[in-house]
Amino acid sequence: MTNPAVKASTPEIPDKLYFRIGEVSQLAGVKPFVLRFWETEFPALAPKKSGSGQRLYRRKDVEMVLEIKRLLYEERFTIEGARNALASRAGAQRAEAKKRKAAPPAQAAPAESQGQLFGFAPAPDIKAIREELKEILALLTTAG
Repeated sequence: MTNPAVKASTPEIPDKLYFRIGEVSQLAGVKPFVLRFWETEFPALAPKKSGSGQRLYRRKDVEMVLEIKRLLYEERFTIEGARNALASRAGAQRAEAKKRKAAPPAQAAPAESQGQLFGFAPAPDIKAIREELKEILALLTTAG
Protein backbone atom coordinates (compact mmCIF):
# COMPACT_ATOMS: atom_id res chain seq x y z
CA MET A 1 0.00 0.00 0.00
CA THR A 2 1.38 3.42 -0.83
CA ASN A 3 1.75 5.98 1.88
CA PRO A 4 -0.04 9.33 1.20
CA ALA A 5 3.04 11.18 2.46
CA VAL A 6 5.09 9.45 -0.25
CA LYS A 7 2.69 10.63 -2.97
CA ALA A 8 3.02 14.18 -1.67
CA SER A 9 6.82 13.97 -1.94
CA THR A 10 6.65 13.01 -5.64
CA PRO A 11 8.06 15.95 -7.60
CA GLU A 12 6.04 17.82 -10.20
CA ILE A 13 7.29 16.92 -13.68
CA PRO A 14 7.52 20.01 -15.92
CA ASP A 15 5.49 19.99 -19.13
CA LYS A 16 8.31 19.39 -21.63
CA LEU A 17 8.92 16.91 -24.41
CA TYR A 18 12.47 15.96 -23.48
CA PHE A 19 14.65 16.13 -20.37
CA ARG A 20 18.42 15.84 -20.16
CA ILE A 21 20.05 13.51 -17.68
CA GLY A 22 20.93 16.39 -15.32
CA GLU A 23 17.30 17.54 -15.15
CA VAL A 24 16.06 14.00 -14.50
CA SER A 25 18.78 13.58 -11.90
CA GLN A 26 17.56 16.69 -10.06
CA LEU A 27 13.90 15.71 -10.33
CA ALA A 28 14.53 12.22 -8.99
CA GLY A 29 17.15 13.24 -6.45
CA VAL A 30 19.73 10.71 -7.64
CA LYS A 31 23.12 11.09 -9.29
CA PRO A 32 23.43 10.76 -13.09
CA PHE A 33 25.56 7.63 -12.77
CA VAL A 34 22.65 5.97 -10.92
CA LEU A 35 20.36 6.75 -13.86
CA ARG A 36 22.89 5.28 -16.29
CA PHE A 37 23.10 2.14 -14.14
CA TRP A 38 19.31 1.83 -14.00
CA GLU A 39 19.22 1.99 -17.80
CA THR A 40 21.32 -1.18 -17.88
CA GLU A 41 19.15 -2.96 -15.28
CA PHE A 42 15.65 -1.93 -16.41
CA PRO A 43 14.96 -2.60 -20.11
CA ALA A 44 11.84 -0.40 -20.03
CA LEU A 45 14.02 2.61 -19.20
CA ALA A 46 15.57 3.49 -22.54
CA PRO A 47 16.00 7.21 -23.23
CA LYS A 48 16.69 8.31 -26.78
CA LYS A 49 20.04 9.82 -27.65
CA SER A 50 20.52 13.10 -29.47
CA GLY A 51 22.86 13.53 -32.41
CA SER A 52 25.59 14.56 -29.97
CA GLY A 53 25.00 11.47 -27.82
CA GLN A 54 23.16 13.15 -24.94
CA ARG A 55 20.39 11.15 -23.30
CA LEU A 56 16.94 12.60 -23.91
CA TYR A 57 14.34 11.33 -21.47
CA ARG A 58 10.65 11.60 -22.33
CA ARG A 59 7.95 12.15 -19.72
CA LYS A 60 7.22 8.41 -19.51
CA ASP A 61 10.94 7.79 -18.89
CA VAL A 62 10.96 10.34 -16.05
CA GLU A 63 7.86 8.71 -14.55
CA MET A 64 9.60 5.34 -14.83
CA VAL A 65 12.68 6.73 -13.04
CA LEU A 66 10.49 8.06 -10.21
CA GLU A 67 8.72 4.70 -9.94
CA ILE A 68 12.03 2.81 -9.89
CA LYS A 69 13.32 5.12 -7.19
CA ARG A 70 10.14 4.61 -5.14
CA LEU A 71 10.39 0.83 -5.45
CA LEU A 72 14.10 0.72 -4.57
CA TYR A 73 14.37 3.41 -1.91
CA GLU A 74 10.95 3.52 -0.24
CA GLU A 75 9.54 0.03 -0.80
CA ARG A 76 13.02 -1.51 -0.32
CA PHE A 77 12.82 -3.81 -3.35
CA THR A 78 15.97 -5.34 -4.75
CA ILE A 79 16.88 -4.48 -8.34
CA GLU A 80 15.48 -7.83 -9.48
CA GLY A 81 12.34 -7.39 -7.37
CA ALA A 82 11.73 -3.91 -8.78
CA ARG A 83 12.31 -5.20 -12.32
CA ASN A 84 9.77 -8.00 -11.73
CA ALA A 85 7.26 -5.60 -10.17
CA LEU A 86 7.51 -3.25 -13.15
CA ALA A 87 7.22 -6.15 -15.61
CA SER A 88 4.15 -7.59 -13.87
CA ARG A 89 2.54 -4.15 -13.71
CA ALA A 90 3.19 -3.65 -17.42
CA GLY A 91 1.75 -7.10 -18.14
CA ALA A 92 -1.38 -6.29 -16.14
CA GLN A 93 -1.77 -3.00 -18.02
CA ARG A 94 -1.43 -4.80 -21.37
CA ALA A 95 -4.03 -7.39 -20.32
CA GLU A 96 -6.43 -4.63 -19.24
CA ALA A 97 -5.92 -2.79 -22.53
CA LYS A 98 -6.51 -6.01 -24.47
CA LYS A 99 -9.70 -6.63 -22.49
CA ARG A 100 -10.98 -3.11 -23.22
CA LYS A 101 -10.11 -3.52 -26.90
CA ALA A 102 -11.90 -6.89 -27.12
CA ALA A 103 -15.12 -5.59 -25.52
CA PRO A 104 -17.58 -4.30 -28.10
CA PRO A 105 -18.17 -0.57 -27.81
CA ALA A 106 -21.51 0.48 -26.38
CA GLN A 107 -23.87 1.61 -29.10
CA ALA A 108 -25.13 5.07 -28.30
CA ALA A 109 -28.25 6.50 -29.81
CA PRO A 110 -27.34 8.89 -32.63
CA ALA A 111 -27.35 12.49 -31.51
CA GLU A 112 -29.72 14.82 -33.31
CA SER A 113 -27.31 17.69 -32.94
CA GLN A 114 -23.70 18.23 -32.06
CA GLY A 115 -24.73 19.89 -28.80
CA GLN A 116 -26.32 16.67 -27.59
CA LEU A 117 -22.95 14.95 -27.87
CA PHE A 118 -21.73 17.20 -25.07
CA GLY A 119 -24.77 16.96 -22.83
CA PHE A 120 -26.81 20.00 -23.73
CA ALA A 121 -29.66 20.51 -26.13
CA PRO A 122 -29.76 23.54 -28.42
CA ALA A 123 -31.87 26.47 -27.32
CA PRO A 124 -35.32 26.78 -28.97
CA ASP A 125 -34.14 29.88 -30.85
CA ILE A 126 -31.39 27.89 -32.48
CA LYS A 127 -33.85 25.20 -33.53
CA ALA A 128 -36.03 27.84 -35.21
CA ILE A 129 -33.01 29.36 -36.94
CA ARG A 130 -31.89 25.94 -38.14
CA GLU A 131 -35.34 25.21 -39.62
CA GLU A 132 -35.40 28.60 -41.31
CA LEU A 133 -31.96 27.99 -42.83
CA LYS A 134 -33.09 24.59 -44.10
CA GLU A 135 -36.06 26.26 -45.81
CA ILE A 136 -33.81 28.89 -47.40
CA LEU A 137 -31.44 26.16 -48.59
CA ALA A 138 -34.36 24.26 -50.11
CA LEU A 139 -35.50 27.41 -51.92
CA LEU A 140 -32.01 28.08 -53.26
CA THR A 141 -31.47 24.54 -54.50
CA THR A 142 -34.83 24.41 -56.30
CA ALA A 143 -34.43 27.88 -57.83
CA GLY A 144 -30.97 27.22 -59.26
